[in-house]
Amino acid sequence: MRIDINADVGESYGLYKMGEDNELFQSITSANIACGFHAGDYNVMFSSVKLAAERGVAVGAHPGYQDIQGFGRRNIEMTPSEIYNCVVYQIGALKAFCDVNEISLQHVKPHGALYNKGASDAQTAKAIAEATYDAAPNAILFGLAGSQLLIQAENAGLKTAAEAFADRTYTEDGYLTPRSTPQSVLTDRDLILEQVKNIVIHKKVRTLSGSWISLNAETICFHGDGQKAAAITRFIRAELEKEGISVLSAGDMK
Repeated sequence: MRIDINADVGESYGLYKMGEDNELFQSITSANIACGFHAGDYNVMFSSVKLAAERGVAVGAHPGYQDIQGFGRRNIEMTPSEIYNCVVYQIGALKAFCDVNEISLQHVKPHGALYNKGASDAQTAKAIAEATYDAAPNAILFGLAGSQLLIQAENAGLKTAAEAFADRTYTEDGYLTPRSTPQSVLTDRDLILEQVKNIVIHKKVRTLSGSWISLNAETICFHGDGQKAAAITRFIRAELEKEGISVLSAGDMK
């Protein structure tokens, strides 16, 4: 068995520090770097790509709605063409930083509300997929396992990686529990470990209501802004490797 471990990083902005990126980069294999719309800025984007290059971590663009105040977690009504342009813009910005640091752009993973909208809405997913293909045709598109985003990515001719979440709970239909719902986020490392092992080893996850659903994932996400994110990610990776599970970047598995 093998799995990619990714994290949302590069979310600091100006004088404001977010997350534990330096420590996280010691445990993850793929980095989703914010592109300046929901978080991050040009200085943080450059330093994040540079750090990834130094640590041998694969780089991905993490485009979101233009919503720094809401951290990209509020839905913004946009037409498919606006979403397309918004995603192309952000991929292009991060790809330029990859070029100057002589590292390839491995993947694209939408952020927050844009990710969730793309998971269920075919038009949004199609716009994201087409933007990714046009801006970075060799990139892997990360999307929620079983979602519209993966369907539209395959239709566009992209490589895909089905994603699951270490620290988020699930609804009966396989979507992430809305953050407005109590117990939508897991913080206890033993509960996170139990969920990750069930996903990676048994291909299933327990929903918030207590039932089980099938879940086949190639990459597991840890949120860089979570409590003790670096320590928990390091712990989970070590436990997976004890089980004989290889931890590789998504690109190395394709």
